[in-house]
Formats: sequence, structure tokens, C-alpha cells
Amino acid sequence: MTSILPQLLVALVALGMALAFVRADPGSRTSRALGAGLASLGIAIILNASAFNAAAVGAPVSGWLALPEAASIIFFLEWSLRVRRTLPARALDTRFGDLTLRVGQAAGLLYALLSIAFPRIRSDDFLFALNSSERLSRPGFWLFATPILLSTLTGLVAIVLMLNRRPDRAERIRVLALVVATPFLLSGFVLRVEYGPLAEMIGEMIFLVGSMQYYVLQGQRGQFMSRFLSSQVAELVRERGLDGAMQQNYLEITAVVSDLRGFTAYAQAHPSSRVIEVLREYYDAAGQVVSDYGGTIKDFAGDGILILVGAPLPVPNHAMVGLAIARRLRVTAREVTERWSSPAHHLGIGLGVASGFVTVGVIGSASRLEYTAVGAAVNLASRLCEQADDGEVLVDTRAGELAADEQLEARPPIAVKGFAGLVDIYALPAEGVMDTAAQPLAAATGEGTPLLTPLG
Repeated sequence: MTSILPQLLVALVALGMALAFVRADPGSRTSRALGAGLASLGIAIILNASAFNAAAVGAPVSGWLALPEAASIIFFLEWSLRVRRTLPARALDTRFGDLTLRVGQAAGLLYALLSIAFPRIRSDDFLFALNSSERLSRPGFWLFATPILLSTLTGLVAIVLMLNRRPDRAERIRVLALVVATPFLLSGFVLRVEYGPLAEMIGEMIFLVGSMQYYVLQGQRGQFMSRFLSSQVAELVRERGLDGAMQQNYLEITAVVSDLRGFTAYAQAHPSSRVIEVLREYYDAAGQVVSDYGGTIKDFAGDGILILVGAPLPVPNHAMVGLAIARRLRVTAREVTERWSSPAHHLGIGLGVASGFVTVGVIGSASRLEYTAVGAAVNLASRLCEQADDGEVLVDTRAGELAADEQLEARPPIAVKGFAGLVDIYALPAEGVMDTAAQPLAAATGEGTPLLTPLG
């Protein structure tokens, strides 16, 4: 009896890959489908080893041993389907590609039924058919090869249609790795027993390399996104895709704008390398504060930062969260500016906070898209920031109304560019800054209150 050790080693690699991919992203249905496909493949490799063919266990039983093969086909096509659904349609009709994959899954199911109905033909004419070249001409070989080839063809057609939707580089690499690996994986079931494990191992390595490249690129992207988006927003983008996470909405938010005082003169008097270091440290500090409170940095513009609280995800108590961000950012930015200030050029920070209804969503051209918020609240927060003195946080009346529990100082109305008449404002007092900053989420939301709620 032929040793099954080579098949066992190849199967263990497939099972290990399945576990690794599921553990890497346990909450993703896409990863679970991929893991199920690899696990089924590993089991199929073991069960189809020569020691488990009809001669060893009997023809009726050998037919049932084909179920993991069929499951592997179905799960891999399900993974392809789920990957397709994470990509933007770009005004394309996606129904044909989805239907094609369903046809391929039906062909995989047909293969399982044929194996149960004709186990002896499968064992004698199909498995390891290249042990004897004359088996390729038998009708029994094509009885089982046809549904597998149909499943493969439908998968390739769906992938071509998927690539037409211009997936990002990471996803494209992983999908193409599967395309290249598939012939090697399938050939392992029909090649001679001694060559099958080698072909399957080559296929697994090709897909593993492509998948690792995918996760490396995704990790780099996630690290980059985490500097500008809250963890909740990054999770929404991962689950729904960029289009799903950033659909246009009209909702009430709080905008926080910060700006360094004395920065223009400072930049003119110091080397550009030092100016960049100041901005980098300032941006890092602001990014950490915003991330702690679940806000979203919309723009870095020179020494100005625009922060949205309540978009892309709504925040029921966005005004309180916005004021908490402003309070803590005032403290954190002051630490940065004091370190980098020079005797002749002092750096400071001013902030503006405003609440109101705005339209948020993706705008731009086909070559460049940008997430934006348009509305009076964003403009007012920017104007208030312009008029704030060093260390001052000016707040509009709507934010003050929404954050009724917040202690604010009333200020005389001021004239604001772009707004008719005088605008009533408040100021956030400096007292108690450190106490509130120490516990960002509790201070901003109240214990046990969810910070963010996904859009419906």
C-alpha cells in the first residue's frame, strides 16, 4: 500500500493555512469561507490518498469521501463571491458574475452527488487518472472531470469580471494568486500518486505567497488609516468597503477645528526640517486624542486640523465628545508647542467648536475621491478657531445647547465672516482640564454608553 505521508504533509499545510487565515480575521465571513475552503481541501487530500481509495475501504464508502472535495469547491467559490461583494460596482451589472459563481457551486454539488451515485467509476476512472493515460479516454473520467472543470471555468469568469471592477492592489494580488494556484491544486487529484502532493504543495505555496502579500498591504493600510480614523470607522470600512462606509448622509455633527498660533512667523524663521518635525509631532498628538474619543480627522491643512464627531458614524452625544476632544487637544498641543517654541517665536493653539446639520459623503472625480462634510457648522467652527486666542476654545450656541451639562463661559457676541449679524458664542474654561483628559471615553460619553452607532 502506498504511503500517505506526502499527502498528509500537504494536507497539514492546507489545514494550517485555514486556521491562520481565520484567526487573522475571525469576524469576517470572507475569511471564514476561505478557511473552510482550505480546511476542506486538506481533508480531501488525506481522504483521496491511495490508502483510502476503494480498494482499501470499499467502493460505496469511497463515494462519500468525495464530499470534502465538493465542499472545497463550493467554499472557494463562496469566498470569491464575498470578495466580489466588497468591491464597488462602479455602475456595472454584477448579477451575471454572482450567478456564474452560483452555477459553479451547483456543479460542485453535482460532483458530490455523482461520487455518491457512482463511487466505483470515480475510484477507477477519475482519481489519479494519470497513473494510466488510457483512463483519460474513458467516459467515467469525463463524468467527474466535467463538473470540476465547469466550476473552475465559472470561477475564472467571475474573477475576470471582478478584475474589471478594478479592485485595489492587495485584493488583486490575492485573487490572481488563487487563479495561478488552482491548476496545481486540481491536478493533484488526477496526477500519478507520487506527483500529486508536489503539485498540490506548489499550488498552496503560490496562494500562500499571494495571501501574505495581501495581509502585508492590508496591515500597512490599516496602520495608515488608524492614524486618521477611529477604530470604529476603520472597522466599518473593512466590513462594508469604502463606498458602503461613506455613503452621502445628512446628519447633525460637531466640528472641531484647531490651528497653531504664531506658526507662519515660526515657519519663516526656522529651517523647513524643523517645521516638519513640529507638524509631525502635532499631528501625532492630535491623531491620538481623536482616536481615543472616536472622532475622525477630516483634514490636515498646514497647521490646521479639521475633526468631525458624528461622521461617517453618528454619535448621539457628539457635542460632548467634541468638547472633550477640544479640551484634551488644548492640553496635548500646548505640550508640543512649549517644547518647540523659541524665545523669539512662541507657538500656541486656538480651537473652534460648532454643531449643526451637514451633508457628508464622497465627492471628487473618477481619478480622486475625497470624504467631505459640507455645512454651516464646519464653516463656523473654522471661523471661531480663527478668532480664538492662544489656549482659547470658542464654542457656538448649538454645541452649548447639546452639551447642556458642560460648564461654558458666555462671551459677548462677535462678528463672524460669512454669517449675518453677530454670533453668540461661549468659551470652554481651562479649569479641570487634566481631570477630564485622563478619562476620555468616560468623560465624553458617560459610563456604559456606546460611543458610536453604525449607520442603518
